[in-house]
Amino acid sequence: MPETSKAGAHGVVRCPFCGALSPADLSVGTPTCGECSRPVLIDRPMPVSASDLDRIIRESGVPVLVDFYADWCGPCRMMAPVLDEVAHAFKGRAQVLKLDTDRFPEPSAALGIRGIPTLIAFASGREVGRQVGAVPRAALEELLQQAITAA
Repeated sequence: MPETSKAGAHGVVRCPFCGALSPADLSVGTPTCGECSRPVLIDRPMPVSASDLDRIIRESGVPVLVDFYADWCGPCRMMAPVLDEVAHAFKGRAQVLKLDTDRFPEPSAALGIRGIPTLIAFASGREVGRQVGAVPRAALEELLQQAITAA
């Protein structure tokens, strides 16, 4: 089960209003966008582009769990509510991202992804674990715990 969030946990968030990427203190209840000052909800998976993904993985001070998915994929759709739960449970201690492999195929190719959904955990800018296919919440929590330990 996740612990409470650490003070000063930093990450990079995408503003759903203006689209800007900005650094954020994830330990606060709801960080604000560095550009437009509107709230950025961090208790749910954040959709990202290929360039967002690279920057967030590189600059995040907390582990990052990325769901590589496609809208047409049945198992990917089954994983969506599980990812919502995990993002909520790990709020402030990890970032949960979603990358649409149809819109942004380059990261999938670079990471050797052959099937979706593929969930990869990163810590300190490097991959620390991956799961392929639909998995239960406990498997994702274990993957994130590995990333937290590795960080």
